[in-house]
Amino acid sequence: MLLADVLGRPLPYLLAHGEERVDRAPLDGLLQRRFNGEPLQYVRGKTEFFGREFQVDDRVLIPRPETELLVEAAIERIGRGARVADIGTGSGCIAVTLALARPDLRVIGTDRSPAALAVAARNARGTPVRLVASDVLESFVGDFDWIVSNPPYIARPDVETLSVEVRDHEPHIALTPGPAGTEIIARILDQAGRARVILEIGFGQESAVRDLAAAHHFAVDEVRNDLAAIPRVIVLSRHGCE
Repeated sequence: MLLADVLGRPLPYLLAHGEERVDRAPLDGLLQRRFNGEPLQYVRGKTEFFGREFQVDDRVLIPRPETELLVEAAIERIGRGARVADIGTGSGCIAVTLALARPDLRVIGTDRSPAALAVAARNARGTPVRLVASDVLESFVGDFDWIVSNPPYIARPDVETLSVEVRDHEPHIALTPGPAGTEIIARILDQAGRARVILEIGFGQESAVRDLAAAHHFAVDEVRNDLAAIPRVIVLSRHGCE
């Protein structure tokens, strides 16, 4: 993939022209970064999400396939013309994908990291997505109709157990919110108002998130499992606010 990027050729071309000689100098630096543990997506400066290419670097979390489940749930569930906040937008992949798939929606991406918002702005160029610097929803007055979020949810003690690519290269602000891993989820529910909420959650967190939902007077409408049968996306609404 790196060689294809350097040559500006698709992968099938490389497979069909394996006898060609190339200058390896431009490739060596990229390979060294990868051998040092830097994620391939950062070395390439891009990744694919929901069939679209997004720019990424070490200012933002690398979009994961599991997060596509959250987008699918949002596309299916959110009503026409709704005002939607993507909290912790990072690269903007959720907000941009949702806005392009559902042009009827008014999508705002928020992040407390100005660096992340700079990346999101590049990815959102040419789309109707608005980007706002905000710690959760503290910069806003009034309710949204829906909130979507892939928040940081890894418990702080577990960060050291992650792979080198994740632990040493992805921004910790996008990985862990604190000792429990559910601190940002609790803040989202505390600030959600009457909005319905779609969250990505971590392995083993379903019970804790259900408890948080009940404490904040939210009902669990749906839980979707990922391909490993792990509860990954949870849909919440205020009691009696279907």
